[in-house]
Amino acid sequence: MITPSSPIEAVLGAGIKPKKRQRIVDGLGLHTVGDLLRHFPRRYLETGRLTRVEELEEGRLLTLVGDVVTSTVNTYNDRRTGRPAYRLDVTVRTDGPRLRMSFFAKSRRTAEWNAGRLAPGTRGIFLGKLGSFRGEWQLTNPQTVLTGSEEESAAQMSLDALGEYYPIYPLTHGVDSWDLQRAVTFALTVLDDVPELLPAEVRERYDVLDARTAYDWIHAPHDLGQVGRAQRRFRFEEALVTQLVLGRRRRELTALGAQARTGDQGSLLKRFDERLPFELTAGQREVGAEVERELGLPHPMHRLLQGEVGSGKTVVALRAMLRVVDSGGQAALLAPTEVLAQQHHRSITAMLGDLAAGGMLGGDPDATTVELLTGSMAKGQRTGPLSRIASGEAGIVIGTHALLEDTVMFADLGLVVVDEQHRFGVEQRAALTDKAGTPPHVLVMTATPIPRTVAMTVFGDLETSTLTELPAGRAPIQTNVVPLADRPQWVDRVWERVREEVTKGHQAYVVCPRIVRDELEQGEHDQLDLDEEGNLVVDRTGTGLASVADVSADLADGPLRGLRIGVLHGRLPAEEKDRTMRAFGAGDLDVLVSTTVIEVGVDVANATAMVLLDAERFGVSQLHQLRGRVGRGGFPGLCLLLTRAEVGSAARDRLDAVAATTDGFELSRVDLEQRREGDVLGKSQSGYRSSLQNLRVLRDEQTILDARSAAADLLDADYELRQVPHLAAAVVELEQSVASEFMEKS
Repeated sequence: MITPSSPIEAVLGAGIKPKKRQRIVDGLGLHTVGDLLRHFPRRYLETGRLTRVEELEEGRLLTLVGDVVTSTVNTYNDRRTGRPAYRLDVTVRTDGPRLRMSFFAKSRRTAEWNAGRLAPGTRGIFLGKLGSFRGEWQLTNPQTVLTGSEEESAAQMSLDALGEYYPIYPLTHGVDSWDLQRAVTFALTVLDDVPELLPAEVRERYDVLDARTAYDWIHAPHDLGQVGRAQRRFRFEEALVTQLVLGRRRRELTALGAQARTGDQGSLLKRFDERLPFELTAGQREVGAEVERELGLPHPMHRLLQGEVGSGKTVVALRAMLRVVDSGGQAALLAPTEVLAQQHHRSITAMLGDLAAGGMLGGDPDATTVELLTGSMAKGQRTGPLSRIASGEAGIVIGTHALLEDTVMFADLGLVVVDEQHRFGVEQRAALTDKAGTPPHVLVMTATPIPRTVAMTVFGDLETSTLTELPAGRAPIQTNVVPLADRPQWVDRVWERVREEVTKGHQAYVVCPRIVRDELEQGEHDQLDLDEEGNLVVDRTGTGLASVADVSADLADGPLRGLRIGVLHGRLPAEEKDRTMRAFGAGDLDVLVSTTVIEVGVDVANATAMVLLDAERFGVSQLHQLRGRVGRGGFPGLCLLLTRAEVGSAARDRLDAVAATTDGFELSRVDLEQRREGDVLGKSQSGYRSSLQNLRVLRDEQTILDARSAAADLLDADYELRQVPHLAAAVVELEQSVASEFMEKS
């Protein structure tokens, strides 16, 4: 008996040779019959209608329905052998340009046999790579399936049984779409039982197809309406399994015991609020009250705080940390880079003033100590901080990955704050929370706006708070694209504008994608274009890309001669990075030439201009983050995006989108639409799926919302899902894959 768990070889048939079978297993990752059935078509050809062929591009893989118009056998001399050879030249009509197809044969008999098959008037499906010959578009030796053909082989079959739509599957080298189509058709014929994950009441309530019908319709549809309903079934199923995993995790976290942090042992938070030189925004007050309420509960808070660049997340986090210190506990803030950790340490210490002077001779007995711990600190430099952290003298601890080391021990870790959550894996967050005696409260922050469905799908174990207001005093930022491909002379005006800002007493950033020519800084990621399947195209040639080393030297000797220019990138010693940032913050430097190390956390109020070189190399969200470094001191900001990207290209569209709006949430949707979830969600989020199989979080927003609601109802009624064993098995499988990824990363 063949079941979904049977080896895929059981349905591949004798017509598929062992080498091709291995490619299906290894190249496509299809090991079982169930894997094959879950390998859905990526598009469909309407067999009764000519394919509309629009843009033709050399090297493009075409699959189309066409009519043979002419079919001629030609003889030519093979240069390699010096002997006569034969070629069948066929002209095919599409709903667009006519295409030439050439089929090469070693004998006239074979060529004439092909000519008989491909006689004028024959309709077929043709698959091949587009090339050109003497100014004509052509396919060379394309694979063919002919309408009405009675031949039965791996590559040729009757289309009569297929209906009006022919499925085109994602493929690997050496495997054809009809290989998979034949195997799927056979599998659906011999499978007696298709496991049904979704209970009947859920299918009825949310109008979702049963599994068997969905498989039939998605692989052999009679119309596109069937395709749409089948796709929705599998998207809903994936969303439901994901939401069940996340829903169980939320409930497990809630069930954990934690120490309530009511703030009844000190007055730091009250005294800090009394000294604030500005008024909290309504959003800060609302989120702050929400956080304080959850800190006072006997189970751990797990909250995601997102907000625009400059929306005041740090103040919200600091107030939460002071609340925990007032409760007799400690708070740790984990930052992804030393530059950001040092910036947090400076800004928090400055905001607290003498409230951060705890432990000092003659200091305030109710004050606390703020410690900094980074990887570049020497062993001797760590001794004091490690001692004060272990004893509990340090109420607030700020650091990088160094906080995760075994030598770091806390007296009573009550709150973990993770800044720029997307830079850390789930296991890194857990490595810090594990240092607490009882489960600590957790607050994770991101300045990368996240659409609601992404937050529900990727950060589903966290409740979400959003800061949308900007504090008073934030000035508007003007963003312009400088198209060097069309207007190379405009670059002179760019540097004139930088000099004008400096003349006014302000400062400027110049951001480069590289440290030195042709070399990426570790941790930097190019924003890459997508191929026609939506996958990222990697291009690391680096030709002509701006580097910090070259640009800083060129500016100092050229258009910015006489200005004080500093350099900052990730490979500099920690002391030099800190010294440079302090000098820039103090106004001792006019221009800072940097990599994206300044992307988050850098706060210099006097900086009003930013120039991004090779701006097409950065992502939408990254560009939005970077420009948020200017306009922070009440002065209007200027951001210039220099690019050689052509008008109409995906890269230029990204830059135009950034220039058109400063709404980070709108840009996050643009980012998702262009880059797809697998990249945007981030592979660093191990412990979650790094990419979604059927779901698209923008397109399927309502499906995800429905699945979240259905998951909550199912868990309320039957937490162990005993009444739905197939669904329970899928949930366990996903949970175990999460656990295995976690263990590998740890």
